[in-house]
Amino acid sequence: MADPIAGYFRFDRLDTNYRREIIAGLTTFVTMAYIIVVNPKILEAAGMPFGPSMVATILTAFFGTMAMALYARRPFAIAPYMCENAFIAYTVVQVLGYSWQAALGAIFVAGILFVAVSLLGIRSWLSRAISPSLKIAFAVGIGLFMTFIGLNEVGVVTLGTVGAPVHVGDLTNIAVILGIVCFLLIGFLAIRRINGALLLGILAVTFLSFLFGVVDLPKQWLSLPPSLAPVFLKLDIRGALTWGFFPVVLTVFVMSFVDTTGTLLGLAYKSGFLDEKGELPEIEKPMLCDALSTVFAPLVGTTTSGAFIESAAGIEAGGRTGFASVVTAFLFLLTLFFAPFLTVVPPAAYGAALIFVGLLMMSPIVKLNFNDLTEAIPAFVVIILMSFTYNLGIGITGGFVVYPLMKIFAGRFREVSGGMWVLAALSAIFFVFYPY
Repeated sequence: MADPIAGYFRFDRLDTNYRREIIAGLTTFVTMAYIIVVNPKILEAAGMPFGPSMVATILTAFFGTMAMALYARRPFAIAPYMCENAFIAYTVVQVLGYSWQAALGAIFVAGILFVAVSLLGIRSWLSRAISPSLKIAFAVGIGLFMTFIGLNEVGVVTLGTVGAPVHVGDLTNIAVILGIVCFLLIGFLAIRRINGALLLGILAVTFLSFLFGVVDLPKQWLSLPPSLAPVFLKLDIRGALTWGFFPVVLTVFVMSFVDTTGTLLGLAYKSGFLDEKGELPEIEKPMLCDALSTVFAPLVGTTTSGAFIESAAGIEAGGRTGFASVVTAFLFLLTLFFAPFLTVVPPAAYGAALIFVGLLMMSPIVKLNFNDLTEAIPAFVVIILMSFTYNLGIGITGGFVVYPLMKIFAGRFREVSGGMWVLAALSAIFFVFYPY
């Protein structure tokens, strides 16, 4: 008798099985579980209470990832974005002086626009207009960005001083050593072609972290979630619909648009989901899932959400279908009650995993045509700005602006599609109105 679940997720067509998908879902969750604590911690700077924000983060991750699992049937997890939460907390609230309620209102308005362009097919039309070289750059840039995050989480790279913004960390620190051990262990397991190398490496170093006292065992294993009431439906839409708030709404919209589009295409490129035309089949479905999650997030009390680059870890672990996302979604839901237990994975473990996945994500760079500078220069801009500004959106929009300029300089402007002109114009407006 045919298995309806395996049939729905097309296991036979994608040559996968339950074991592989479960390991992939676990791997994705473990590498991105930090968002459960980090996102509300950042939003505290905007005056949002930690406990309710944590619940909102978990619910958003569950909603978006489950939608991706059941509707789009892709192994892409969704959660609140890191760059956008910092933009809201430190720029919109602390620098510009707006309330966090109005900031959530801006996210909601941008999310509605996001859903509209997704339903109308505008977003998929624009994604098809992006050149193959930029799609390669998205994958490579995400890889380098993940590597930089991982190095910082492990402690191999730390903040430096003026003139030398980054500095090597304390390589004698046991936590840093464990991170290096985790990276080497994952590499060894991968070389030996052992399934679940990422997850095994993370679990092994988490256990070693307990032994060496780097992290403590949780004092309690089960807890009731805090009340969501202080942030639930507290968004101020009227406050966001003012002319002074227009740059914030525009920035949120463009950052959401380019972050999720670039992340989806980068993940799809690396995982082999793109077809012979270099397009992701049925791309409208995952695009609508992250658009809906951006509408859902401010309603429950958190910031812009979309496809997470850490999904690459699960894809590398063998995830090929939405069943992996089902596993990830339910693990997020469990953290409502097991947060003290499920958030003990140390940065040394998940940081090392991000570094290793970053290595794998960079492999498409060999397909970039460096002999054609009109293609290589925009791709280079994407890659370096993604990493060195610590912002995926800045890198992607930078590439969109530079690409047509290079074609114009070369007298080859006819190679620029109508969609690319639209993306270039939208990105240029973004840089003009971005509240630096």
